[in-house]
Amino acid sequence: MNTQIYYTKPSITNLEVRYATDASANGWGDQCYAYIDRFEELFKQHLGVQYAIATSSCTGALHMGMAALGIGPGDEVIMADTNWIATAAPIVHLGAKPVFVDILPDSWCIDPDKAEAAITPRTKAIVAVHLYGNLCDMDRFLALGERYGIPVIEDAAEAIGSVWHGKRAGSMGAFGAFSFHGTKTLTTGEGGMFVTNDPGLFARVLTLSNHGRVKAQTKQFWPDMVGFKYKMSNIQAAIGCAQMERIEELTQRKREIFALYGKHLEALPGLSINPEPEGTINGAWMPTVVFAEGIGVTREKLQAAFAAENIDARVFFWPLSSLPMFSPVTSNRQAWSIPNRAINLPSYHDMTQRDIRRVVQVISYCTSG
Repeated sequence: MNTQIYYTKPSITNLEVRYATDASANGWGDQCYAYIDRFEELFKQHLGVQYAIATSSCTGALHMGMAALGIGPGDEVIMADTNWIATAAPIVHLGAKPVFVDILPDSWCIDPDKAEAAITPRTKAIVAVHLYGNLCDMDRFLALGERYGIPVIEDAAEAIGSVWHGKRAGSMGAFGAFSFHGTKTLTTGEGGMFVTNDPGLFARVLTLSNHGRVKAQTKQFWPDMVGFKYKMSNIQAAIGCAQMERIEELTQRKREIFALYGKHLEALPGLSINPEPEGTINGAWMPTVVFAEGIGVTREKLQAAFAAENIDARVFFWPLSSLPMFSPVTSNRQAWSIPNRAINLPSYHDMTQRDIRRVVQVISYCTSG
């Protein structure tokens, strides 16, 4: 049997190992935050934002950011029906209601028109998720936010390396949230980052991130409010520092793989891949193929074909409103249709051209019969 092709895995070199070893040996006492501080600074510089807080997950970053915006019981937060549940979970935890709207057929990101139509007096925020590295129409969403006085949150968990008309994903909204899970382009194993240019919002999240202890508080072990514990460890941040030193290499390799897929797949009929509109850069975290309706290529057929060739392939996100904890919104036609005829493609950094050709052969086989 052919060797297994994984759908994703991190790129770890001796640099990450050396930094993590140093953090585990020396990152204690007055050095216990050294790599965390360094990681946050490197990330701020890369993204071009004023403030950053390293967190234990992107979910934690979203949770604290939403709490700091005052989202709570009775509020509504508009988001795309196509997302991982990590985007919706903090809304539910805060007692608010996620309002699921449809996605665009080409970018698979939240439809600005549907988002605007869903705004009510109870709307407290809109979450723009940059799905699989694809970019939401941030000009439209920022204009919506300004017109209605609603903060726009960027969930950039999957969009490190993506750029919207000169501005990096995650740097444009009221705040941005990133994931460094082991599947991501940049990883710390588990972890995330909260970023913002709003000093007041930063101060509130900083307090929430440390059990509600205000930074200026002089009393030891004196919390000023009930907060959270979503801090990243120094050892994780050490890995993150090494990854940040390699960030251009990591994102460029993802884009090279994305370009190779595009080159091999462009001749196949009835399918589309992640878009890259003029003026944007797609960070290409997860190359994805969507097949046209009516040609008979289904999720199940794709999964079976890839499994037969010992290739991991990841399903497109189920619509959140199809999950048992939410009420169905079947009018979200694209969000309910696309997952039935789509698949995420393997894209780890050390994939070979032979690996990519093996993946393309499976897709070609599925389209031909």
